[in-house]
Amino acid sequence: MPKPSHREKLLEAGFEVVLERGYCGASVRDIVQAAGAPQGSFTNHFASKDAFCLELLNRYFAMVEENIRLTLRNDAAKPLARLEEWLDILIRFLKKAGMRNGCLIGNFSAEAGEHSEPIRHRLGEVTREIHRSVTYCLEAAVKAGELHSSADCDELAQFLYASLQGAILQSKVEHSAVPLERFKKTLFALVLRPDAEAHYGQAGRRSRRGRN
Repeated sequence: MPKPSHREKLLEAGFEVVLERGYCGASVRDIVQAAGAPQGSFTNHFASKDAFCLELLNRYFAMVEENIRLTLRNDAAKPLARLEEWLDILIRFLKKAGMRNGCLIGNFSAEAGEHSEPIRHRLGEVTREIHRSVTYCLEAAVKAGELHSSADCDELAQFLYASLQGAILQSKVEHSAVPLERFKKTLFALVLRPDAEAHYGQAGRRSRRGRN
């Protein structure tokens, strides 16, 4: 009879281990023990720890893409409302672990990008896709009159996602949702205002001209 496959058990348990301990902190032994699988089962299914973590990243991003489909790219809802819902989904996910684990994309960006070229390359693709979706939502907000017509949506999306990842990291350090909640409050109260957008769009264009 064929031996039972431990692949799914390794991926499911390994996701929790890597999310909690990080790319560098989680060993293959930790992953195998968490899965309750034989030590040799890991190399039967994965060429390396890098290959394993790359698959974890792809699975995580599949969840992110589904949330994006339901929120940022949901044309049936008001643009800024769906941006807020996208953030709320993320905050609820992080709260389940007491704000201790952070975001796998951000965690890997801080750690794995320096150790694995395939993961670094994939992180670039993932981040660009998220930026495109945030930009798409912000452009819809401009069309709906929720943001000023001069808003630089691409520049704002870059700023928004970088600030979000910083807030997630701070929440992870503090084991508190306060930094994320503060980020969200400031974003909608001060940054995503029609009058603020006019100023921001002009500032963003001046900044890019200065770099050229």
